[in-house]
Amino acid sequence: MAEKTQKRIRLWSGVLFLVAVMASLTVGALKIRDYLQDAQRAPVQVVDFSGEFSHVDIPRLERLIREAQPGSFFSLDVNEVYQLVESQPWIYRASVRKQWPNTLKIYLVEQTPVAQWNDDFLLNPYGETFSASAEGLSLPKLFGPGGSEKTALEGFNAMQSLLATTAMPITELSLSERFAWEIQLANGIELNLGRQEFIDRLQRFIDVYPLLARQPKAIKYVDLRYDTGLAVGWRDANDEKS
Repeated sequence: MAEKTQKRIRLWSGVLFLVAVMASLTVGALKIRDYLQDAQRAPVQVVDFSGEFSHVDIPRLERLIREAQPGSFFSLDVNEVYQLVESQPWIYRASVRKQWPNTLKIYLVEQTPVAQWNDDFLLNPYGETFSASAEGLSLPKLFGPGGSEKTALEGFNAMQSLLATTAMPITELSLSERFAWEIQLANGIELNLGRQEFIDRLQRFIDVYPLLARQPKAIKYVDLRYDTGLAVGWRDANDEKS
């Protein structure tokens, strides 16, 4: 009987010891967690931005990050910061990582605007749209149906390359629903290139332009939608087509 009692005592003593150990570990873990999450004890002291950028508002971006991640260095979620940074208008790509003991390092690749699109967006060199202000930017204006951004930009680049030696850069390009091309040059001349062989038709204009430029009237538009020729509209005193 005494032996059974001793076994029960040892059993319950072991159970109580195990419970005490588990409780101690739990309390310790909670204290460590609270310590690590306490921004006052382990704050993110430095947000280090690197990369080349001129349009990104760095103070505003840092403020957004700190407001979204108010906790400590240990509780900061790098993935959430990454998503927040890449959602900003002028950010094309970003990388985010922590650096012990108190620094958040962020590398930025800024969007490069090459044109305005439909007066609503900007286009980067890959034909991708992004929403940002064009104020202060001198960019050509491209217009076209939704989904034609890359086609319009590729056509613009091809024609701009062809015009590179003429001192007549394109200021505006329009691509119709039927994919017909119209452009306006920096000197105010409008070119109607139609749907087919628009590069060949633009070359025809370049070849004949020296002859047209010698005429007494200024050119208003040139219609190149012909197999061999072209039609010219001239400016009159009231700047009307004739």
